[in-house]
Amino acid sequence: MSQANGNGSGNVRVEIYDQTYHLRGSDPEYISELADYVDNKMRLIAQQAATVDSLKVAVLAALNIADEFHVLKRKYDSIATDYNERAEQLAGALDEVLQDGRRVG
Repeated sequence: MSQANGNGSGNVRVEIYDQTYHLRGSDPEYISELADYVDNKMRLIAQQAATVDSLKVAVLAALNIADEFHVLKRKYDSIATDYNERAEQLAGALDEVLQDGRRVG
């Protein structure tokens, strides 16, 4: 489990996979959450992998996190594209209604 301790000056001490890291950041709680996520991911990978080499565990965890990121990015891009297409359709429909209203009025 990762742990983070801030000293109030933007420095945060976190522990990931039994290693201590001193990081800088404006939000120690967020840095702690990220460190905890990486620590948990590495421990899960270590349980599943046939290696105790921490570098290999870190690389496998990084690949797993990169995969999660790309899956979510594809979903986001798809949703954003659908949203933009729908917004353009609605704007076009609104323009038609407004133009028809000017012709009638």
